Amino acid sequence: MNSLLKIRRPIGSFYLQRFSSLLTYASNEKRHEASSLENPNFIHSSAIVHPNALIGQGVSIGPFCTVGSSARLGNGCQLYPGSHIFGNTELGERCVLMTGAVVGDDLPGLTVLGNNNIIGHHAVVGVKCQDMKYKPGDECFLDIGDNNEIREHASIHRSSKPSDRTIIGNNNLIMGSCHIAHDCKIGNNNIFANNTLLAGHVIAEDYTHTAGAIVVHQFCHIGSFSFIGGGSVVSQDVPKYAMVAGERAELRGLNLEGLRRHGFTATELRSLRMAYRKIFMSVDANSVGIEERLTELEQDKELGQVPVVCSMVQSLRDSFAENRRGICKFRHWSGS
Repeated sequence: MNSLLKIRRPIGSFYLQRFSSLLTYASNEKRHEASSLENPNFIHSSAIVHPNALIGQGVSIGPFCTVGSSARLGNGCQLYPGSHIFGNTELGERCVLMTGAVVGDDLPGLTVLGNNNIIGHHAVVGVKCQDMKYKPGDECFLDIGDNNEIREHASIHRSSKPSDRTIIGNNNLIMGSCHIAHDCKIGNNNIFANNTLLAGHVIAEDYTHTAGAIVVHQFCHIGSFSFIGGGSVVSQDVPKYAMVAGERAELRGLNLEGLRRHGFTATELRSLRMAYRKIFMSVDANSVGIEERLTELEQDKELGQVPVVCSMVQSLRDSFAENRRGICKFRHWSGS
C-alpha cells in the first residue's frame, strides 16, 4: 500500500521552474493591478519583447508572450501568458489579450485597436484575409474602436486591398468562434452570438443582434436594430428594424422586442407596424410593386412624417440601389 503513495519518477526541474515562474507571475500580476504607480511595468523574464517595441506605462506582459518590433502598446495593457502581438500593430490603453490570443501579422499595412478592448482566449485578430484576390505584398488594414469584447476563438481579418479596410466600431460583443472577414464594416453596439459568420464586405450597422450559427453572404447589409434568428442563412439585405430567420432567411416581422429594449416609444412602434403592413402585408401587394408602395408611404400625411418610418423606407430603397442584393424574401399577404 505504501508503494502506491511513492512518486516513482521525480518531477523534472523544467516543470518545477515553469510552475515557480507562473506563481511568480501571478503574484506580480496582483501587485501590478493593486498599484500601477508602484510597479509601472511588468515584463516576465520568459516573454520575448523586441527592443524597438513601444511600451506604455502600467503594462503587464506575462510568461511566454511575444511582442514584435513594430508593436505599440498603450498604458495599462495586459498580455496574459502565451498571447502574441505581431507586425505593425497599435493597442490603445487598457487592452487585454487573454491566453493564446494573437493580434496582428507580419504583413504590410496596419492593425489598430482602440481603448478598453478585450481579445479572448485563442482569438486571432488582424491577420491576412482569406481572399484569393489578395496580392502578396499589398498593404491591408484593420481598425477596431473602443470597448469591444471579442471572445474565444473568434477571427477577424484585415482588408483584401490597400484601398479598403476592415472596420469595427465601439461597444460590440463578438462571441466565441465568430468570424468577420475582410473588408467588413461593423458599427457600434452590436451583439453577434456564437458562430456568427460574416463573409467579405458585409456591412452591419448599429444595434444589430444575431442569434447563434448564422451565415451572411458577402456584400450583404444588416440594418440597424435588426435581428437574425439562429441558424439562418442570409443571402440578401436585412432591412432596418426587421427580424429575419430561415435556412434562406425571410422577413418575419419587426424586431419589436429589441426596439422596446432600446427605448423606442409606443407611438414609434405603432407607426412602424402600420408602415410594415402597408409595405409587406398590403392586400394588393401582388398588383402593386414595392416601389409604388414605398412612394405611397412617403406621401402619407401621417406616417410619411414619422422619422423612424422615413428611416426604414430609406433603408429599403438603399437595398434596391445599383450593386446591392435586394432585401430578404417576404411572403405576400393574400388577405384571405
